[in-house]
Amino acid sequence: MTDEEEPRLYVNRWGDASDPAPERRGPRQDACSCFDQSRPHPRARVGFHTERQDTSAPGWQHLLELVDEAIADGREEFRPLTELSPEEKRQVITLPPSIGRLTAVKHLVLYGSNLVRIPPEIGSMTSLEEFTPYTSYRLHWFPYEITRCRKLTRSTVSTRALFGNEKLRPPFPRLQPAQGSVADLDLANLDPRRWGVTAIHRCSICDHPIAQGGFQQVWISLRMATDVLPLLVSACSSACVAELPDGAKGYIPTPHTGGRVDQPASDWD
Repeated sequence: MTDEEEPRLYVNRWGDASDPAPERRGPRQDACSCFDQSRPHPRARVGFHTERQDTSAPGWQHLLELVDEAIADGREEFRPLTELSPEEKRQVITLPPSIGRLTAVKHLVLYGSNLVRIPPEIGSMTSLEEFTPYTSYRLHWFPYEITRCRKLTRSTVSTRALFGNEKLRPPFPRLQPAQGSVADLDLANLDPRRWGVTAIHRCSICDHPIAQGGFQQVWISLRMATDVLPLLVSACSSACVAELPDGAKGYIPTPHTGGRVDQPASDWD
């Protein structure tokens, strides 16, 4: 869904953010100042959200239980945030790798989440047809692995929150130079400030393990379902990067490393 198509009525079409117990109400999202999501902003640089998931938090533990329940019962629609209190929702900034086992889920609803990143394991949700992270205003990009969801045809994303979106053209975080060797990197414990993620195990493109020979990241914007999404690629080689398709029409046409990169004019220019 594009921003022009956002509902004018204050109706929660996904029933995902309501909390009938007044005593449990409270902020569900942390503030985000990465860039102004309401009008073009002159900021020349942006960065990644640097938070790490607190795996001891009650909200995270509750989410793990909900994922396990959904795996066990084979449900086709998964709305985990409806089961979390506002406080628990704020404690969840990513999803667990176990979402890759939700192979029966056709619709994933993350309405109004506090997420800052989605794990690459979403690519294993092979039945996924509809993805709804709408009003997740801190979620600025997605893993390239989402392209493996071949059945995905419908999405509802708050596009003004995305890096490089056609309305505002905010910049992309500058990525690290290509690594000739990962011998000095702990790929299971990365700094999200530098890499955007806290762990990388397999190539986004060929799905082979990241070997000692090299590693590089690039950005590419592709149409996924209803929306053009900025995708972060973590590749094992330049050969894999060369296999990437062209960028979406009206966006940067080739893979790039972010920072001061020329983008097409925004719709508001």
